[in-house]
Amino acid sequence: MLNRKAYLRKIEEKIAAGRFKDDWDSLSAFQLPNWYRQAKFGIFIHWGVYSVPAFGNEWYPRNMYIRGSKEYEHHLATYGEHQHFGYKDFIPMFKAERFDANEWAELFTRAGAKYVMPVAEHHDGFQMYKSELSRFNAYEQGPCRDLLGEMKQAFERHGLAFCVSSHRAEHWFFMSHGKAFDSDIREPLVCGDFYWPAMPEPDHQDLFGSPPHEEFLEDWLLRCCELVDQYRPKVFYFDWWIQNAAFKPYLKKFAAYYYNKGEEWGEPVIINYKHDAFMFGTAVPDVERGQFADLKPYYWQTDTAVARNSWCYTPNNAYKTPREIVQDLVDIVSKNGNLLLNVGPKADGTIPEEDRNILLAIGDWLRVNGEAIYDTTYWRTYGEGPTEVKEGHFTDGTAKRFTSEDIRFTVKGRYLYATVLAYPEDGVVRIRSLREHSPHFHGIIKDIRVLGFEEQPEWERNGDALVLRTKSVSSSMPVVFRMMID
Repeated sequence: MLNRKAYLRKIEEKIAAGRFKDDWDSLSAFQLPNWYRQAKFGIFIHWGVYSVPAFGNEWYPRNMYIRGSKEYEHHLATYGEHQHFGYKDFIPMFKAERFDANEWAELFTRAGAKYVMPVAEHHDGFQMYKSELSRFNAYEQGPCRDLLGEMKQAFERHGLAFCVSSHRAEHWFFMSHGKAFDSDIREPLVCGDFYWPAMPEPDHQDLFGSPPHEEFLEDWLLRCCELVDQYRPKVFYFDWWIQNAAFKPYLKKFAAYYYNKGEEWGEPVIINYKHDAFMFGTAVPDVERGQFADLKPYYWQTDTAVARNSWCYTPNNAYKTPREIVQDLVDIVSKNGNLLLNVGPKADGTIPEEDRNILLAIGDWLRVNGEAIYDTTYWRTYGEGPTEVKEGHFTDGTAKRFTSEDIRFTVKGRYLYATVLAYPEDGVVRIRSLREHSPHFHGIIKDIRVLGFEEQPEWERNGDALVLRTKSVSSSMPVVFRMMID
């Protein structure tokens, strides 16, 4: 096992020797690498031991120990009493026997993704990689394979940027309900145990209750740095609970260590965070299952899933449509952001047909219209139209009803792209932001084309709008007009 004290000294030495120090002033020198701005679209992967019961969602390991919950009742009925069959007993059932990282890489490439972010460790505490900090990892138990290592090799062979996500912070309290009755979660629990520390859960996961102690925080830091050293991720994503005040000194240490390692590798790296866990300007903010209503001057990311009800695979997932996801992708990119889209593989390592079909449909659209997405930037206004996009986390519970008046803009070089989120049946599009004497546009439109269609539109500008007319253009997906500007 790893010498923890020696590793902590190594972290301190790297911070002392590097350009980035563990304070916000130093970390504000962070600069976003160009590849991330150009990428626009990535894949998130929630896959782990919780994929075996595949019931409810990825919070099954917590909820199965809450008496009276649907997960608790399901567990009793399906697997028996918790003291005889607890969450740890799913580990041997997590075999990943049909997992092929190359097949995943091929699918994600066909989907048009440019980066991929597997969850390296979720709240349940099972590491999906080879670790020297705990024996409860996929290399020593369950599949007995370095799943993360296999993904890294396959993804990078296909030109996909390899990233990782850590949700370890929430493990502080995640398994605590099992101590409330006769289950397999019982003291003594020590650092490195699967269920450790199982501390009391804060009310509503309150950020200020039950602050993690030093041993847990040091273990958290070591796990994060181990991932950095072993897998060299280009982006490191953190879930929400790290904004607890106790994490602040350790977040700064991790960021300094990671950013210095990126400089050592010759490739600047990125941290994704939620809420105010990091000082603004020291990393990239992320909005979970939501987005911004307006264009932002800073770069940001949305993370959401193909399913509304769960991040992991369950047989009862309620799926979004490819149209809805593409509309959100266009909206997010027009507002200076990236979309990180999650899929949930089955326990055997296969990606469900529904997830696969959604990804392939997105990829089909991007093959035709990707020039309006990749390597673009925002325009003077993100767009126009009557449909309100709610701002903030957890606002994508229902599909937005975009209309033919909802249009989004991106720009690249001499081209301005106007994407109509819901194409009108009569083929007539009015873009008011490009009308004569518009406050947004005073240039000359030299040519207009419709991506993916042979027909070219008739068009005219008047005091009300740029009016485009087509006869044969028809699509259930967003349609892109490419305008050459002089």
